[in-house]
Amino acid sequence: MRLFDTHCHLNMADAFPEPNEAIEASFAAGVTQLLVVGIDLPSSRRAVEIADRWEGVYASVGLHPTEAGSWGRPAARELVDLAKHPKVIAWGECGLDYHWMTAPAEVQRECLLEQLHLAADLELPAVLHCRDAHRDLLGLLQSLDAPPPVLLHCFSGDAADARRALALGCLLGFDGPLTYRRNAALRELVASLPRERVVLETDSPFLAPEPHRGKPNSPAWLPLINAKLAEVWGVDPEEAAEVTTANARRFFGLP
Repeated sequence: MRLFDTHCHLNMADAFPEPNEAIEASFAAGVTQLLVVGIDLPSSRRAVEIADRWEGVYASVGLHPTEAGSWGRPAARELVDLAKHPKVIAWGECGLDYHWMTAPAEVQRECLLEQLHLAADLELPAVLHCRDAHRDLLGLLQSLDAPPPVLLHCFSGDAADARRALALGCLLGFDGPLTYRRNAALRELVASLPRERVVLETDSPFLAPEPHRGKPNSPAWLPLINAKLAEVWGVDPEEAAEVTTANARRFFGLP
């Protein structure tokens, strides 16, 4: 079984002081491909450094919406330079977060819009964060003439949001919450989606799956999420892994 963790933060030094250990454990668990996701300049630099050392490990660079207040030409220039590294396969994570609201909504939207334009210019897909802001984020995507391909990571919208996202061509990423006992509605939503639009992630070190909920998460636990997806789909885990890994590789333009 070969799994692709489409969203992890092995670049967070506090959680992963030795990312090599986490990568080795992931490979041993069958998670043979990982995307290390940047949220600001330091973490984007670190993502590229980690990806550069490992086959099967890739990076994305971008500015998280909670960091939108630091957006400007210097940040944009450095992120563009980082994005030209051959192991960078996506832009992000960027997006909208109306839960924490560390920057005004308009500042977040402008930051997101500029990053989407950069991703399109660089011919990179975009990995988007969206919390309590699906209406605005999907509306912004719909307003663009030529948006980049979009993956909505850790999808938390409702069925209407999912339908709208699918109509825009988005992929949807799912992680630990899929395994939580009280998340039957999320599992019903996933069961209703076209399988070719679903990818898996851990969002490590956050959102550990059952039975590890509440602990620091690891990409090595992606098989637990895959097992739950297989149950939802009514297939064996090998088949679920094959589908989501193929979806991820196609989205990121990997051979």
